[in-house]
Amino acid sequence: MHYLKSVIKETLRLHPPGPLLVPRESTEDIKLLGYQIPAKTQVIINAWAIGRDPLSWENPEDYRPERFLNSNIDFKGLNFELMSYSFPPKPPATSNDIPRDL
Repeated sequence: MHYLKSVIKETLRLHPPGPLLVPRESTEDIKLLGYQIPAKTQVIINAWAIGRDPLSWENPEDYRPERFLNSNIDFKGLNFELMSYSFPPKPPATSNDIPRDL
């Protein structure tokens, strides 16, 4: 059963059902990767690109379900690396929602 879950996670990582997630609106001014994003800006997350980001995944173009066998990454929308659908319903994004390593 663990391997089947890993296969599902790896499939959703490479082929998200919605490559662009539901648009969000920032609630405050933030700086992200050197870009200033003002409050009230509509933000669209590219889940397809996150699933293929070499900074987040080793050999991102390879199909390797084993990468999830000993991982805490879940496909319920709580992990930034694997956002196959969208974040769970919650208030609009703020700077507190963005991982600090970006």
